[in-house]
Amino acid sequence: MEHWELVKPGGLRFVWADGLFPPGTDSFLLSAFPRLRPGLRVLDLGSGTGLLSLLLLQRQRELSVTGLELLPEAVALAERTAAENGLTDRLFFRQGDLRDRAALPAEPFDLAVCNPPYYPVSSGALTGETARRTARAEVDCTLADVCRAARRALRWGGRFCLVHKPHRLTDLLCALREAGLEPKRLRMVCATAEAAPSLVLLEGNRGGKPGLSVEPPLVLYTPEMAPTAELNRIYFREEAPL
Repeated sequence: MEHWELVKPGGLRFVWADGLFPPGTDSFLLSAFPRLRPGLRVLDLGSGTGLLSLLLLQRQRELSVTGLELLPEAVALAERTAAENGLTDRLFFRQGDLRDRAALPAEPFDLAVCNPPYYPVSSGALTGETARRTARAEVDCTLADVCRAARRALRWGGRFCLVHKPHRLTDLLCALREAGLEPKRLRMVCATAEAAPSLVLLEGNRGGKPGLSVEPPLVLYTPEMAPTAELNRIYFREEAPL
């Protein structure tokens, strides 16, 4: 079954289908992490049905965003989202395997983003559905594959932003550096100020010098479990700038 939803009241619309990458908090959090400015060329690796790409354009309309996705049925939905919002001049999707050099666009990008699979195949975190297996576990690509693809796609000085799990942080930092992407910004995500981190947001820079900036944690809820002001802004519930 298909579902059409608004990013925010009066905002852009996106479509997703049961069994194909339902919308999640991770995409909203990641979309608010990169420093966006008009004119950036952005690549969304493993773009699914296009929600992350659309969120970036909701935040900054003067972008050119290309999504690369393995599953053709997800690409078809993403293309419908682009058409529904009249964004076919700046929101593009292509079907392909990010491990394949030929699948990547030839012109270099300023920014790459990715909400990658979090778990190794050996972790036991697999599910029966093909799309969910691809999104959840490193069945079709590993963390190293994702970082290498970002490195190949970025111009010198380009940035790569992704979201991941804190228990994979060592793997993540090593994979970025080994791919030629120097870790530059890190921000932990916590449900409350007292809770241990549940996610990590990280930015690497192609050709960057060593030196990692650790930013204050992103706290999602108050002690009373009400959304924080920052979470409300991330979900477009408040119009104040991020």
